[in-house]
Amino acid sequence: MSRRAATWAAVLLAAPTAIVAQLAPAAQAASKLPKGPRAMMLADWYRVVNVSSPAVSPDGKRVAMTVTKAVEAENKRHNEIWVVNTAGGEPQRWTSPSTESSNPRWSPDGKYLSFTSQRAGGQGSTWAIRLDQPSGEAIQIGTYPNGSMPLSGAFAVFTEPARRDTTARNGANPFARMQPMAKPTFDAITRPAEPSRFDGRHVTDMSYKVNGVGFIPGRAEARSWRPAQLWRQTVGDTAKQQLTTTLYSHRSPEVSPDGKWIAFIADARLRPDSVMDLERDSLAKLPYNKARDEADRNDTDLYVMASTGGTPRKVSEWMGAESDITWSPDSKQLAFVGRPSRIKSARIYVVDVAGGTPRNLLGDWQFEPGSLFWLTTGQLQFTADIGGRSAVLRADLTGKSAPKELVGGRRQLRGASYDAAGKVMAYTSTSMTKPTELFVATADGVGERQLTHFNDDVNKDVVWSDAERFTYKSVGNMEIEGWLMKPYGYTAGKKYPLVIYIHGGPHSAYGEGWFDEFQNLAAQGMFVLFTNPRGSSGYGADFTYSTRGRWGMEVYEDLMKSVDIVAARADVDSTKMGATGGSYGGFMTTWIATKTDRFKAIETDRTITDWTYWYGSSDAQGLTEFEFYGKPWDNQALYDTLSPIRYVQKVKTPMLLVQSEEDHRTPMGSAEIWFMSLKKQGVPVEMVRYPRSNHDLSRTGEPWLLVDRLGRIRQWFAFWLQGVKAGTAAN
Repeated sequence: MSRRAATWAAVLLAAPTAIVAQLAPAAQAASKLPKGPRAMMLADWYRVVNVSSPAVSPDGKRVAMTVTKAVEAENKRHNEIWVVNTAGGEPQRWTSPSTESSNPRWSPDGKYLSFTSQRAGGQGSTWAIRLDQPSGEAIQIGTYPNGSMPLSGAFAVFTEPARRDTTARNGANPFARMQPMAKPTFDAITRPAEPSRFDGRHVTDMSYKVNGVGFIPGRAEARSWRPAQLWRQTVGDTAKQQLTTTLYSHRSPEVSPDGKWIAFIADARLRPDSVMDLERDSLAKLPYNKARDEADRNDTDLYVMASTGGTPRKVSEWMGAESDITWSPDSKQLAFVGRPSRIKSARIYVVDVAGGTPRNLLGDWQFEPGSLFWLTTGQLQFTADIGGRSAVLRADLTGKSAPKELVGGRRQLRGASYDAAGKVMAYTSTSMTKPTELFVATADGVGERQLTHFNDDVNKDVVWSDAERFTYKSVGNMEIEGWLMKPYGYTAGKKYPLVIYIHGGPHSAYGEGWFDEFQNLAAQGMFVLFTNPRGSSGYGADFTYSTRGRWGMEVYEDLMKSVDIVAARADVDSTKMGATGGSYGGFMTTWIATKTDRFKAIETDRTITDWTYWYGSSDAQGLTEFEFYGKPWDNQALYDTLSPIRYVQKVKTPMLLVQSEEDHRTPMGSAEIWFMSLKKQGVPVEMVRYPRSNHDLSRTGEPWLLVDRLGRIRQWFAFWLQGVKAGTAAN
């Protein structure tokens, strides 16, 4: 909750039991919410259902999906598999509510619905429900393989690492009983004086922590490689046949529809994995060199081999990185998504399996493709983000015309799935005022129908705020897309405070979908401004990477230009404006605080205030090595110039800092030094530190803590922009 001005420096450091005791009363709030229509209340967050991973059955009669709900009383999310008929009707839950289940997929013959679940009494995470005969709860079927299958569904091809040599090492291990991170690695110089008494962390590898995973023990033995090999398994037979025994890995295998060939991606020169990794490690230690590091690379290529094994054949020597392989229905061509280099736009390419030069189907189309689907009807379809919205499109196989949009509009579509005949298409859809639901249409995009209504109850009670879309020209005549969401209860002739949101990434993007954070502040009676400044994804690689080496520079101008535009409106109170953002957006909010006093309050999430500190403490050093043209000692001036802490003495704006204790992407130190610096200068500041939380608190964190964060952001801006009494804004 917000504190009065006299207690600006409140810091939350609660033990798990204290958190439960503090928030448990709020866990009953959703069942006592008033009926609508009304503004969003914090407890409404628990009522919103998310639909994802749609999968159309081979016969096109059903769609399976993952349904995610918050279990408020238990402070967790729960995933289940639900199925609905494409003809309509009520969806049915197909998995036990006592287990977690997700990612449904149908067998080609329609006999099984498989899904992912970590259940007791089994091995691995794949379970299945049998559909061609009476069946009870899900089982595991060792005779039904997972992987890419031909149209016949007779067998599957997949990858597994080469078998490891399990020959036991001689001698007892004196460190066997130690905690994993406490054990000395195989190449460590120091050892514990008494193994049973040391419970710290011993680190010798650079990659020793990962956000969302935590600390990772170092290697107990010398580095070794287990290349991913191709395997084949016939349906109904538990025996697996290893097709390859190479020193290089095979990636993304896809079986041709006729079952004769396997296409896969591998090193362009079929070098051993060890050679590739050691070369990469050696290059990573060198100082940045423009000629070497900016040169186009051909690390991988596309290969085919007989589905029964044999010598692979390179389909084409294509400069760049290939992904998303898909076969033509006649098994004579391959389509793939190709990215010529990291900073160039991905395109769709088609190449004859017999060989030849890949053909670019998208030409100079501004946007980039997502997933590909070469339907049995002959059409090649794909998904794409088109700025802040997304669509399903059809490619022109001649490459002479721009792709045709089949399903789109002001919304975001995800997870397109098709039946075996290529006639039925299912996908999830969300818009500014509608949480996700499942939709179905023909593969041509005709006859769209909504199949689920999980969010009808909350939609009836809550008046979700909509947003006006606008574009504007910024520095260098670059066009920027933005949105202005109106406050709940908007009345013409009144002035309202405004908060600008800044997204992370930096190569992420806001879009035409329902977002809890925007609705949270709009419900408080504020305008919410959000934009996709240069550096955002969804507008082509030139736009996305235009910020390289210039983080915070022209982006600041893009953001301030949008603020200038909306601040000139008669209904915006330009004297009461705030700013907020997380990760890269957190960096930008602290950066903004050093450059202007126009905002009355700022909230910064998982911020970065010193890039050199960040480089040493984060799990993602490669980001700035690429974006800042080298390591700190290669380009220290840039790391320093772009660090907000160098200018912290200029900050006058009250700031709320939100941070997660287990965030290894943007670690705590940046927030701590910022908090202390503002506190020493007498700038109003609070810091909230969330336990058991990582960089993804706002997306996948514990529900109680996530909602608590929403409440604090709401309270902070209500206090500074609306004069609401401290601790009374959230509901």
